[in-house]
Amino acid sequence: MFTNFEIMSSKTDKAIKFFFLNVDITLKGRNRLKNYLNAVFRKEGKTVEFVNYIFCSDEFLLEINKNYLKHDYYTDIITFDLSDERKKLRAEIYISVDRVRDNSGKLGVSIKSELHRVIFHGALHLCGYGDKSEREIAKMRREEEYHIKKYLGVPRGTVPS
Repeated sequence: MFTNFEIMSSKTDKAIKFFFLNVDITLKGRNRLKNYLNAVFRKEGKTVEFVNYIFCSDEFLLEINKNYLKHDYYTDIITFDLSDERKKLRAEIYISVDRVRDNSGKLGVSIKSELHRVIFHGALHLCGYGDKSEREIAKMRREEEYHIKKYLGVPRGTVPS
């Protein structure tokens, strides 16, 4: 689905990759993050064949939203589960860096924290967590907060930029 990208892959894990489409954002500790995400997937009984995280602009993600989901609005993340089997993950997760920045300001949290929340949000979707009902949203938020605190080591709102 994506073109014109810069590959940022890890020697330790080629199943999870990060791509940056003409966006300016820093994602430090990629190998550690990939290992953490793999642990999340394993805990949920999933095997990763490939999960591509694509960091892009609002406009790029809006076009995907319109073309594939028939939604005409901005969003911070779209997760496409391309898996043939239930336990073997194949997926693309598109994240709008513009939305992450905007949401971090509105929520009063660091960009780093909000970026990781969205990264974990996509992984949780692939593990079967939903966000349509109030109950699903509450469960998703609890899981996001758990992973932010566990991975970053501090509560979400206190992470420096």
